[in-house]
Amino acid sequence: MNLLQQVKSLVAKDLSLEWRSKYAINSILLYVVSTVFVCYQAFKSVDIFVWNALFWIILLFASINAISRSFTQESPFRQLYYYSLASPKSIILSKIIYNTLLMVFLSAIAYLTYSIIFKNPVGDALFYFLAVLLGSVSFATVFTMISGISSKTNNNSTIMAILSFPVVIPLLIVLIKLSHNSLIGADRSGSYSDILVLLAINVITVTVSLLLFPYLWRD
Repeated sequence: MNLLQQVKSLVAKDLSLEWRSKYAINSILLYVVSTVFVCYQAFKSVDIFVWNALFWIILLFASINAISRSFTQESPFRQLYYYSLASPKSIILSKIIYNTLLMVFLSAIAYLTYSIIFKNPVGDALFYFLAVLLGSVSFATVFTMISGISSKTNNNSTIMAILSFPVVIPLLIVLIKLSHNSLIGADRSGSYSDILVLLAINVITVTVSLLLFPYLWRD
């Protein structure tokens, strides 16, 4: 099979396994709904700046919980089986695509739940939802790459936290700035540069993953 066929088969496999168990979706949905409810019970009402910050904090930790197990849940025997069937590039691409689909779904659910429980103060709802989608894709690409690196170490959680910090902080800064402009209903033209930065981060992350993962997978 060529690269595209391998990626399609691996993504279909991951979706099929998730549909059977629904472990990740159910656990993350429970986390999102319960966290939003706890925040509502604690604050009742918040200003738009706190509303925005709480949302991205919830989404950040939801993405970590959803994606950190991308490679560690695979047994060594299953990884060896994949090694004999598919190329490393198709494996990392399939993980990125699957995690992106998962994060887009979870982000949409989180945004709807958050907007229902808290009063939605967003001035430009369509553009804010675009920021949420771009954020979910960015989280998926970044954490998939870092999960692949940390899976080859003995202390996965510590390595993932160390590697994530310098990448996630600038990503969050851009996302908060972009979503803040949407909250106050600012002119969309002022946010185009932030969108380009997010797209550039995704392209760079996917490129680095394709270059680095074959050497990690070889071990």
